[in-house]
Amino acid sequence: MLLLEDGEKNVSELVSLSNEKVVNVSSRLRELYHAKLVNRRREGRHIYYTLADLHITHIIHNAREHGIECETEEMP
Repeated sequence: MLLLEDGEKNVSELVSLSNEKVVNVSSRLRELYHAKLVNRRREGRHIYYTLADLHITHIIHNAREHGIECETEEMP
């Protein structure tokens, strides 16, 4: 989902960016789509994915910020 934060990407782009196998990326995207966390659209042979809405973007941003804060707090 972090890879979709800056905009729409197709499966091939996500595979390249994540260094994961196509089957793994496709499976995760299918689960995210059914959970209504991402939207998809078909263009020819490619399916493009985006985050479902601004609320999802905020959740990702808040989770990232929380992780950074936790890392900072643990440092002596």
